[in-house]
Amino acid sequence: MPKVTKSGKVKTEELPSTLQRSDKKAQETFAKTLDSAEETYGEGERAHRTAYSALKHTHEKVGDHWEKKDKNGPSDKQAEGGARTGRETAGGVDANASKEHLYEVAKRLDIPKRSTMNKEELVEAIQKANDRETRKARD
Repeated sequence: MPKVTKSGKVKTEELPSTLQRSDKKAQETFAKTLDSAEETYGEGERAHRTAYSALKHTHEKVGDHWEKKDKNGPSDKQAEGGARTGRETAGGVDANASKEHLYEVAKRLDIPKRSTMNKEELVEAIQKANDRETRKARD
């Protein structure tokens, strides 16, 4: 079912909850890509993976919503390599961002012991905090 009307308006009620709490650009990016992918691949997992992949090039997940990244591009090693690479995804965390940026996100999410973490540990801690915030927002 199309997520964008013929007039170009996004049907926000049909978007995943994290996108319902995100800005208009994130919603449009996901919705338009999903509509296009569903025309190509049909409804299902492949179309959703395609839409999330497009979203992760322009946005990162912070807590229970998506925020525009400072610089567009792949968010992790999986996104860099394309389909069938078999690498782990960072779940919306911009793992390619600087350690300083990740530290600031961790600070906003009030992650304890963030000052002692290396970049990989920050990515993992942010992922876990994002999952917690999303679960809390859905309840």
